[in-house]
Amino acid sequence: MFDLKGKTALVTGATGGIGRAIAKTLHAQGANLILTDISIEPLKVLMDELGAGEPVAVFAGNITEEKELKALVKFGEQHFGNIDILINNAGITKDTLSMRMTDEMWDAVLKVNLTAGFRLTREVLPQMMKKRWGRIISMASIVGVIGNVGQANYAASKAGLIAMSKSIAGEVAGRGITANCIAPGFIATPMTENLSDNVKQAMLDRIPMKRMGTPQDIANVVAFLASEESAYITGQTINVNGGMLML
Repeated sequence: MFDLKGKTALVTGATGGIGRAIAKTLHAQGANLILTDISIEPLKVLMDELGAGEPVAVFAGNITEEKELKALVKFGEQHFGNIDILINNAGITKDTLSMRMTDEMWDAVLKVNLTAGFRLTREVLPQMMKKRWGRIISMASIVGVIGNVGQANYAASKAGLIAMSKSIAGEVAGRGITANCIAPGFIATPMTENLSDNVKQAMLDRIPMKRMGTPQDIANVVAFLASEESAYITGQTINVNGGMLML
């Protein structure tokens, strides 16, 4: 697909449905991988699936804690040198109607989905600027574009990623660094498998293609945005939703 040999990619939220697909796809294109998530065991399983002895390193930690975030970046640098590609994929939900949403629910989602992505970006940008090459790819959501009932915190965090990426894109474009978002629609993951048939059908009724997306649909776009072929694309949000939202 795209040649990423010699490039190092840091993927957060690597053991989720989309994260796993991203890791496997970038690995197939030859990238060195730094994979992180909150628990070590799923990371070890993913590492084994990618192949023992391959250029893959895993780091279990909480990226909302600044010390652990800095340790993650240092860990990556020690293994592979510069981090060329950052995939801000980690995310959580704590859904409820706004009148019932606590400060803790709001803060937790913003902290993981938005603040950690900003801090990681800030941490890797100096080395990208020095090298005059870099890719910042953040996982937004269709919810961050159109909103969604019961997800004020999640929608705000994803909309924030979009605005953040546009701002950063303008700041670093002259150094050969791009910053883009991907906004998935409804994607078939273990989370959506637990939904009732009625809820799934209601989702499908809103999608012109009449199917949910797959994690691979998202990973393919990540591979493109991480590649040299996407060098003239920055500050954009790529909507991957089967036609559910057409902009």
